[in-house]
Amino acid sequence: MWNLKNAARELAPVVRAFPAHPVRVVKAMPDEWRQRMGRASVTDADFDDDWNEHLHGLLGAPWPCPEIQTLKDLLADIGKLLTEQGFGTGLHTYGWYSDADIDMCSAIWCTVRHTRPEAVMETGVAHGVSSRVVLEALNLNDRGHLWSIDIANPLNRGVHGQEGVAVTDACRPRWTYVEGESRLRMPPLVKEVGKVELFIHDSLHTFKNTLFEMEQAASVMPSGGVMLIDDIRSHDGFLTFAKRHPEFKTILVSTLDGIGAVGIAVSG
Repeated sequence: MWNLKNAARELAPVVRAFPAHPVRVVKAMPDEWRQRMGRASVTDADFDDDWNEHLHGLLGAPWPCPEIQTLKDLLADIGKLLTEQGFGTGLHTYGWYSDADIDMCSAIWCTVRHTRPEAVMETGVAHGVSSRVVLEALNLNDRGHLWSIDIANPLNRGVHGQEGVAVTDACRPRWTYVEGESRLRMPPLVKEVGKVELFIHDSLHTFKNTLFEMEQAASVMPSGGVMLIDDIRSHDGFLTFAKRHPEFKTILVSTLDGIGAVGIAVSG
């Protein structure tokens, strides 16, 4: 709950950031408010309790999945690394934002391992948990590259420099980090890469931004491509995309904490 104590904790870094970058802070606040206060028109009945099995069905992959234990071991290693570095894991460890949770990581890991993509793109990095999961899976596949677009948190200078700290040196040859807003960086990057077989959205969770990124990825996504869209409870961007693009089969996932939600779209 966003009570007075939480409000004070979250507003403190904004107050500290304002004198150094007043224009940046003022520009960022409206979208921050939209992603906090927005609500999607989804209901509890829309979510699929058996989403993981159904995702594997859409991917033509075996179920039960033999990859689950490998992912659990990897997430334990990532958690240990972040804890040792003093960042921690879980909710609100990247300022008031959070790294990818186990449901999103499961969807990412299994999609990469089963579909063996050459080109993966994501928006939003934070500590790089999702980036690390993608890259470790690509290394096991011995193919593929990840392009990640992100911008340093404009409202919390205290987390600057923490972007991608979970990504080890062994993973970096397959990783390109693109700094900047997705609205500016994604169109030329999509054109340069030429295809996106897996797209992961975990940047600004507003209707406008999410829909924009999904349309960009869809423009170069082949049949069998997958989109994993985080935090779809805060707007109808994912639902709007699904209505516009019936060629995509969709699954709605409620995360284990009952707070977050992930939208999965698989190109037919």
